[in-house]
Amino acid sequence: MIIKNKTIINDDWIVFRLGEKDTPGSVVVPPGKVIVPLKVWQAQRDVLQVRTGLGVWLASDERAEDLKSDIENFSVIAVDFPKFADGRGYSIAHHLRTRLGYTGELRAIGDVLRDQMFYMQRVGFDAFAARADKDKKEALKGLSDFSFTYQASSDEKLPLFRRIQRGGGL
Repeated sequence: MIIKNKTIINDDWIVFRLGEKDTPGSVVVPPGKVIVPLKVWQAQRDVLQVRTGLGVWLASDERAEDLKSDIENFSVIAVDFPKFADGRGYSIAHHLRTRLGYTGELRAIGDVLRDQMFYMQRVGFDAFAARADKDKKEALKGLSDFSFTYQASSDEKLPLFRRIQRGGGL
């Protein structure tokens, strides 16, 4: 189960991770809807690009720009959060949405907690694979923790002071 577009749904995608002895160029990607690591995509691009139902995920130390020429190949791009305190995935998501113009599903995977989800949504995530040990219904509430946002971001182009009407005079 994942949260997508503010709804809890069944997830029919598999997030494929390399084992300790696997190498990106020689690992066999299973059939079906699979989200592969960026390194596997880069190593096996010629073979994988003919598949349907293929997504890619980026580690927090990888760059969104590495997908620039291939972004249209993916209906799902995921960003891995290896631990709660690692915020680099926010920048990756923002770059995918604003600089690279990615419009498909942008999924947060890894150590995804309720406390982060509102802010992840602000930078462009629309799907969340919350940690398995957390209640999905409770995590869903994290997307509506605040009713107003002050800053501009991927989800709101104007800051609050530009969105409100002000009365004239003092």
